[in-house]
Amino acid sequence: MIITGSLSISHAADIYKYVDENGVLHFTDTPISGEKMQLFIKDRSNSKSSYSQDYRSYYTSDEFNDIIEEAASANNVSSSLIKAMIKVESNFNPNAVSPKGAKGLMQIMPGTMRDLNIDNPFNPYENVMGGSKYIRDLLRRFNNELTLALAAYNAGPGMVEKYNNIPPFEETIGYVQKVLHFHRMYQ
Repeated sequence: MIITGSLSISHAADIYKYVDENGVLHFTDTPISGEKMQLFIKDRSNSKSSYSQDYRSYYTSDEFNDIIEEAASANNVSSSLIKAMIKVESNFNPNAVSPKGAKGLMQIMPGTMRDLNIDNPFNPYENVMGGSKYIRDLLRRFNNELTLALAAYNAGPGMVEKYNNIPPFEETIGYVQKVLHFHRMYQ
């Protein structure tokens, strides 16, 4: 199959692709709920992923305080924990996308977004409310053991259950340590 076309883009944007039920390949700059969208091109003109070496935050840690406080209250989770997770996950960049496909401030994976009914992971309110609900659920699942809940947020609950502890993955161990560090700092 050959696809041809031209785009006249006045400004850069993320481009998503999906194949519809008729096998037709579509490209869009607006994710469509209910479609199996894949990020095709990431706009890197105005922001950089939290995984970039030279990342500097274009957002302040206080910019999302109202949303964080509301999410903390609604989900009975510490606002300093939510803020710490956002710091480590996206460095307060609501447009962050990880190489594995996690999106937004709390870097929520697509499957988890569906479970949490998040339509737009780049909407700070939706993302923080959903991510806060997810960490609350993980805390309940792991008997309020914060390190296990954080490890599950990073590596998945199945991995924590498999090892009955923090999985022996460098990334997950580092993630838990960093979140705990910022959690103490923001208290």
